[in-house]
Amino acid sequence: MITLFSAGEGFGLPEYSPYGMKTEVQLQLADLPYVKVSAPPQGSPKGQLPWIEDEGELIADSTFIRAHIEGKYGVDIDAGLTLEQRAVAWAFERMVENHLGWASACARFLIPENFEKGPGRWFDAAPEPMRETMRSGLMQAVRTNLTAVGILRHSDEEILWLAERSLTAIAVQLGDKPFLYGDRPAGSEAVVYSMLAGILTPFFDSPLRRKAEAMPSLVAYVGRMNQRFYPDQGAMAA
Repeated sequence: MITLFSAGEGFGLPEYSPYGMKTEVQLQLADLPYVKVSAPPQGSPKGQLPWIEDEGELIADSTFIRAHIEGKYGVDIDAGLTLEQRAVAWAFERMVENHLGWASACARFLIPENFEKGPGRWFDAAPEPMRETMRSGLMQAVRTNLTAVGILRHSDEEILWLAERSLTAIAVQLGDKPFLYGDRPAGSEAVVYSMLAGILTPFFDSPLRRKAEAMPSLVAYVGRMNQRFYPDQGAMAA
């Protein structure tokens, strides 16, 4: 039995780590049994969520977890996609993880109201004298990372403009299809869904959320994916 270590339920989502949700969706697409355990990132071999334990072997990072389960169990969770579709799927996955994801992080961490009721609550169980120091340390680490990848070198307006282009690209690829590449969800769109769900959750308000809400096809798509992969969780972001 595979054990998935991830963040767990929170922020109006069944899994508030978009990369943890990506892996959970891919495990379901692969039809592999698993159990999920909420865990801090410090336990991961790479110091980040998610990771899995599979018969004593630890594999970290959602992309390498997928490679592991497809290789070990002989599944292809992009089955049915052409080579051209697989190339497009990989490009969309990289766009979402390495661009839209950073814009989403800005909305979640750098809007004070969102931070205070969201990530800022992670330290509520710590001794009270330590909480503010831990919150400040988290904020500094996030700002350092966002500056290093380049997104925080732009103005708020520029970040939103860039993110809107990614949202539009997803909407164009979706068109009037139920899923990005046809009639069934592909493995490579798991992170597209998880990132959109995180952007659209009513728990956080942001200009980015309002841009996504203005694209009805994206809202409907998240609703379909919610119903397919988390049917017991209610409407969530839909």
